[in-house]
Amino acid sequence: MADFEYRQKTFAQDDIAGMTDALHEDGFALIPGVLSPDEVKRTRDAIDNLTGFAWDKHLTGPTDHYKNVFNRDKWFLDLCDREPLIDLAESTMGQDCHIIGESAWRSRPGHNGWTPHTDRTFIDVPEDLLLNGTVKLPIYLCTAHYYLDDLDVSLAPTWVIPGSHKSGRPLVWGKETNPEWQGKQMEPVLCKAGDVLFFRSEIWHTGSENTSDKTRYLLQVHYSHRYIAQQFSPFMRFQFAPHILENANPRQRRLLGDHRQMAYD
Repeated sequence: MADFEYRQKTFAQDDIAGMTDALHEDGFALIPGVLSPDEVKRTRDAIDNLTGFAWDKHLTGPTDHYKNVFNRDKWFLDLCDREPLIDLAESTMGQDCHIIGESAWRSRPGHNGWTPHTDRTFIDVPEDLLLNGTVKLPIYLCTAHYYLDDLDVSLAPTWVIPGSHKSGRPLVWGKETNPEWQGKQMEPVLCKAGDVLFFRSEIWHTGSENTSDKTRYLLQVHYSHRYIAQQFSPFMRFQFAPHILENANPRQRRLLGDHRQMAYD
């Protein structure tokens, strides 16, 4: 990728204000070079060391999907607490935000993740009020995608429609194959290993097809307001691993749900 150029605007890692503005305006922020090459390799190796548990999808087809990986390897928890992502999460969702999940993906040739959707729309607001600025939609839930490969169109990149969180409506999973909004179509987020895409839950987006001969590696961290429930499957049977809690720093413990006492506690 010697001649590589980013299609979307990118942000310096210390530009938290710029990234926050981008989440309100475009619905996402693309941050180059969050992980070094050695850290990319370490993360890929950690994914390769995972085995299936509970609701994981493990070696049953072209796609492996491992849930709650923060609970298996401290390195994954460290990536939840990684700057500038934790700074951006706190800037947009509050100093007491937490994670609601963390997933690792390994998508081999033949993987097809093309299903345009929104992750979650919390309130209904007429589109015209969002577009003219009368209403500024709060940020409730965001996902950080750690890309662990140099992505071209053949290696299953994420696709987005910039600004589509202002549509005022959810994009229902599987209902629209090639959606358009305000004359805009889905566009691929092509990037390098170690880059991170941080996006809000209302943005119209999708995974895509791996038509290459390589395996794509991806780590997702899902951040939210404290008062959004943590979704740690298999739920009632979920238990924190003692070695993870024992080695977590105070902010990591908060991200896992160790909050100060407040109303409703």
